[in-house]
Amino acid sequence: MKTYVVYNKKANNNQGVKGAFRIKDIWTTKDLIYKEVNEFDTYQELFDSLDKDDEVVICGGDGTLNYLVNDLDCDAVDNAIYYYPTGTGNDFWTDLGKTEEDPPMIINKYLRKLPVVKVNGMKRKFINGIGYGIDGYCCEVGDKQRAKDNGKQINYTSIAIKGLLFHYKPTKASVTVDGKLYAFDKTWLAPTMNGRCYGGGMYAAPDQDRLNPERTVTVMVMHSRGKIGTLAAFPSIFTGDHVKKKDIVTTIVGKSVRVEFDRPVALQIDGETVLNVREYEVETAEA
Repeated sequence: MKTYVVYNKKANNNQGVKGAFRIKDIWTTKDLIYKEVNEFDTYQELFDSLDKDDEVVICGGDGTLNYLVNDLDCDAVDNAIYYYPTGTGNDFWTDLGKTEEDPPMIINKYLRKLPVVKVNGMKRKFINGIGYGIDGYCCEVGDKQRAKDNGKQINYTSIAIKGLLFHYKPTKASVTVDGKLYAFDKTWLAPTMNGRCYGGGMYAAPDQDRLNPERTVTVMVMHSRGKIGTLAAFPSIFTGDHVKKKDIVTTIVGKSVRVEFDRPVALQIDGETVLNVREYEVETAEA
């Protein structure tokens, strides 16, 4: 049996190598074979080359996992896939109740039967969630800041607060879940969540279970007429208490989702930005 450690050196502002090599201190009895992601063309190519009992440790962030599940048919993989977080937000790891002190864990069951988002002519599976609204705006601004100063630590909370106060304008939203239509006048957030967390520790859908038997997802809509009230409520998203504020937060559970805004804004898929989006659709896998 061979243990391959596949790492993304660009994760966590180019600190991915350092994070991946921590595994040597954790798994002292295993002979680890390190591979950087650019050493092979596709994950499918890598897994096709493995023996049956070989195992793979994926090191990176949520974006690395998103790339994995869209590059590899994880439903058909028999090899053990471990994960060790070396990214910035690491929301998948947080959602599992893990910390940076925990060793790599097998994640095969979390990579199967994933929901799919359709947006701007593209179809992508996602691990954590689809962010639409000010969360997509935050990713858009963060990308611009990173491009100006490569390696800079991006403060998404600060971007969100400034956006709420000055820059981001709410939209009208139509949300259709399992055929039922909901309309909202001033919408700040409208993510669809497979897990509980996104955005570096925001519990957007605290009751969502990524392994729920029916494979449903949760749409969370934050809607409010006033900036000050929204700003006052926003910090509670880091604990999940925002969903208790029924006057400005609506959560809807279902299997088929369509979200439409009245103007194009940025959207994020597991932290990866998609620009100029007016609508997206999510379909879940069969239970």
